[in-house]
Amino acid sequence: MFFLTPRHIKQGRIYLKDAKKALAYKRDIWSAEAVGDFESAIEVLAQAVKGGTRESVEGAVQGLERLAGLYLKPVPSAALRENCEVFLVAIVVALGVRTYFLQPFTIPTGSMQPTLNGILAYPTQDPPPNRAMRLFDSLALGRTWIDAKAEVDDVIVDIREVKFLRLFTRTEILGAKSRIVVNCPKDTLTRGFKVGIQQRLKAGQVVARGHYDTGDHVFVDKMSYHFRAPSRGDVFVFNTLGIPTQENQMTRMVGPSQYYIKRLTGLPGDELQIRPPDLFINGKRASEPSIQKVMSCNDDYRGYSTGAMGMRVLATPEQTYHLPTASYFALGDNSYNSSDSRYWGTVPEKNIMGRGVLVYWPFTKHLGLIR
Repeated sequence: MFFLTPRHIKQGRIYLKDAKKALAYKRDIWSAEAVGDFESAIEVLAQAVKGGTRESVEGAVQGLERLAGLYLKPVPSAALRENCEVFLVAIVVALGVRTYFLQPFTIPTGSMQPTLNGILAYPTQDPPPNRAMRLFDSLALGRTWIDAKAEVDDVIVDIREVKFLRLFTRTEILGAKSRIVVNCPKDTLTRGFKVGIQQRLKAGQVVARGHYDTGDHVFVDKMSYHFRAPSRGDVFVFNTLGIPTQENQMTRMVGPSQYYIKRLTGLPGDELQIRPPDLFINGKRASEPSIQKVMSCNDDYRGYSTGAMGMRVLATPEQTYHLPTASYFALGDNSYNSSDSRYWGTVPEKNIMGRGVLVYWPFTKHLGLIR
């Protein structure tokens, strides 16, 4: 039995296995003499292991070690090579997971609030906290504090977004006499902190103060829709290729495709109708729990809306819409502030990327499974 085998026999067998593996790797590049020497030493160790005496096994192992020192020269920068191999394997595995299984996605807007948060701005009167607290807020809550002041009397003539080190987004507030750089996206600065062109500034005046929270970071399941059809109530992600969204119309449908995240509220063949705050599917009030949550008008949900300018379908309580084949209807949970299928139509089946399943950062109340 293996657990009764003497220790020196076990070690000899392990050494024998490693020696045979080394010979297999080097056989085609070693000389015939080196191969013969190594084969002979391996045979000596194999016989010693069969014989079973400690002295014979240790002697055979020492003989193999001498040959290994002679023929198996240390590889230059071996540690660096091994680390590079581990790093490359990790990259390949990560890319494989991202391509076929799970892909990270950041919520850019507030169209899915309060289920999922986009970038949210919070202007304040008080100055930012100390550095330690700001660091904690950044790591745990995805929160960035800003405190921008005017140095001279000036007027804002332009606001432009720039990339820092190609990774970080900053916004430059350009005045006739000065320049203010804010660690904040342009849209957040202009909408959330109400900074605009032609705004007049006084020396020492606070231009923008407070913090903004990054959008929820979610994992998108790219696998399950290969085995089952999308379901009503799913939070799903899709690309906008060929969909007449506002961004695509501005570029005449030739701009880069974007990714949207919405709630799937209609399947191929469904007939939909919105009688605020309720959604009706095939003549009946929607029964899916996640859709009923939106219609409840509780916990900051406001239900589904009609009547906004620019709506193409379901613009009135009387209007119905029948979904064509291989098409899905997408609505934002924040219906009053969501660009969705009411404006630009259905989502083709081929555009669907996957299902949003988990918020992994920041560490707020949204952390965990998406419902």
